[in-house]
Amino acid sequence: MNILYDDVANAVKWISSFGGLEQGGTTRLLYTSEWLDAQNALKDKMTEIGMESYFDDIGNLYGRFEGSKYPDQIIMSGSHVDTVVNGGKLDGQLGIIAALLAMEYLKKHYGQPLRTLELISMAEEEGSRFPYVFWGSKNVFAIANHQDVESIEDSNGIKFVDAMKACGFKFNTKPARDDIKAFLEIHIEQGGVLEKEQKSIGVVTSIVGQRRYNIRLIGEANHAGTTPMGYRKDAVYAFSRICNESIDKALKVGDPLVLTFGHVEPVPNVVNVVPGEVLFTIDCRHTDKAELVAFTQQLEADMLRIAAELGLEIEINRWMDEDPIPMDDKLIKMLEQICQKEQLSYQVMHSGAGHDSQIFAPFVPTAMLFVPSIKGISHNTAEDTKTEDLVEGIKALTYALYQLAYQE
Repeated sequence: MNILYDDVANAVKWISSFGGLEQGGTTRLLYTSEWLDAQNALKDKMTEIGMESYFDDIGNLYGRFEGSKYPDQIIMSGSHVDTVVNGGKLDGQLGIIAALLAMEYLKKHYGQPLRTLELISMAEEEGSRFPYVFWGSKNVFAIANHQDVESIEDSNGIKFVDAMKACGFKFNTKPARDDIKAFLEIHIEQGGVLEKEQKSIGVVTSIVGQRRYNIRLIGEANHAGTTPMGYRKDAVYAFSRICNESIDKALKVGDPLVLTFGHVEPVPNVVNVVPGEVLFTIDCRHTDKAELVAFTQQLEADMLRIAAELGLEIEINRWMDEDPIPMDDKLIKMLEQICQKEQLSYQVMHSGAGHDSQIFAPFVPTAMLFVPSIKGISHNTAEDTKTEDLVEGIKALTYALYQLAYQE
């Protein structure tokens, strides 16, 4: 299969120019001019290669090569077109240009597919402009709650609804899609596993479940010089006990469990006052729901115990509770067999980050492919992948789409 190096490199450079930054990377937020320019340019490109292209109500973009025998059976591939602020040149948009190149190649070399090939450039996944995520994929299946976005606004006070309407879109009025036979998404890993293992492709088995917390420890602020150690209700000390014990337990459990104390805010946070409060966050992830639940239940019990031992109050707010999402077993097996047959360097792995595929998977057979991230960097202008690894990933995607759309 002759997926050309220069074609891939040029496609990355082209799509990254919409919202491109002088220092490299991309900022392309939902319903901005950069976002709309990118979607319109992609629509033109789809039309140019012979696809039927169209937008849905909220701005998801589709391109189709209709099937000759089973036109109502859709083989879909793509990803999200939005980025984070000061993001890279691959996150999300790799899945779009990879599907575009793969489908163009298949149409050119094999003609009309038996089943319809459909490319999707989803409006939004990141939640970078407005406090809402997976707007694009949730609307594919009519599970986006319009009330959740009607009153939200961005950091400049622009309302979600006003920004959407300014781009020519409106709330979705269409029913959930029920014609998708399979969905494939290719994405950068956003971690360092494939690079360390010197593999070009990751075949994803599942997307981790996540539990996230906002915690408030309430002690007593007091004079640093006149309050004896035994009389203190030191919130930072309580936090340090919680952090130390929790991470020690996470290390003993081992992979694929991960635990992060990402934000810590002591109050009043000055040199000569015993801190009376600490606000902090916890992010815990695992590929197995039972393991995730068991560990976080113990985590919560430990925090309550430590706070009680030290005479502090504690408020625990678990504001995210997402189950792990498995990918489709048959599609996983197909991707493995393709990599083996075509001698593509791969390994089976899970995703530690969230993706649009987790929205698709409960509704349609879904699978993901990863390509390596240089130094594991993502959500950063330095985000990059070797072009030869991109080519290998697009080859795997093309073989998979051929098998699904062109074979009985």
